Amino acid sequence: MPELRKDPVLGRWVIIATERAKRPKDFTHAPPVPPAERACPFCPGNEELTPPEISRRPGPLGWAVRVVPNRFPALDSVGPATRQGSGIYDRVAGVGAHEVIIDSPAHDRQLADLSADELAGVVAAWRERACALEQDKRLRYVLIFKNHGPAAGASLEHSHCQLIATPVLPVLVKSELDGAQRYHRFRSRCVYCDMLKQERTDKARLVAEHDGFLTFAPFAPRFPFETWLLPLEHFGSFAALDERRVSGLARALKDALDRMNRVLDRPDYNFVVHCTPLDCPDAEHYHFHIELMPKLTIIAGFEVGTGFYINPVPPEDAAAYLRGEK
Repeated sequence: MPELRKDPVLGRWVIIATERAKRPKDFTHAPPVPPAERACPFCPGNEELTPPEISRRPGPLGWAVRVVPNRFPALDSVGPATRQGSGIYDRVAGVGAHEVIIDSPAHDRQLADLSADELAGVVAAWRERACALEQDKRLRYVLIFKNHGPAAGASLEHSHCQLIATPVLPVLVKSELDGAQRYHRFRSRCVYCDMLKQERTDKARLVAEHDGFLTFAPFAPRFPFETWLLPLEHFGSFAALDERRVSGLARALKDALDRMNRVLDRPDYNFVVHCTPLDCPDAEHYHFHIELMPKLTIIAGFEVGTGFYINPVPPEDAAAYLRGEK
């Protein structure tokens, strides 16, 4: 029988459509991104095809990870974040940062193909850029994310992540912060810390635990095989992670991607890193986490019109597949 589940942070309802239940092999994949007709701007030797680099991490081919401004940025790095009204409407100048983190010099290696140490270099590059942008008082939030494959919005085959820093707080993040604060005000505890305790106790949605991070299927997932990674210690700010925890996060992320690729035959996916705003990095009610979402279904009229999501795979089943028990 179908079941409605409520997200404990956002209060968002999800329909677990058990009568439409699907197994991993029931999902189809989008066609691969066609090969580029011109030189790849992210390959070694083509560095002049990108804007001047922001930073790089050294490697055998000259660099291992490279950070560059997005050639077509969503926001402009120059100017003040001025606000103005237009009747009942508000405007803020489109100031911010939009950067590309090139995961590897190898054109045909995806993030999951990197070793744990190589992936730790990518995560360290995320942290370095987040720390640098914390100093810009015009900015309020830094979102690190990855679009892998055409169904997830990737337009280039060469593996890369992105970072966008905004002068306002994104509404979804604000809703998470508000929900977590309400929970903390009522119980004097972090809702995500309580979530970790319950998932470790219940084990039904647990995928893996190692290196100080827990990987699990959330209780009310929007998408089939949606998977979250949380540090077992309470951290609000991703930028506050030290080198040991960066390495632990890289190993946990690689493990999660490896499991997903094995079960779902290398699907397209998105992931996002959710953390505290730049002006309150030490919030005791919020817990930084990664949300990993394979692109197996599409959002249609019901989801757009209601804010509900329909998920044909119960998270307990998804976790069992990812653990290798189904």
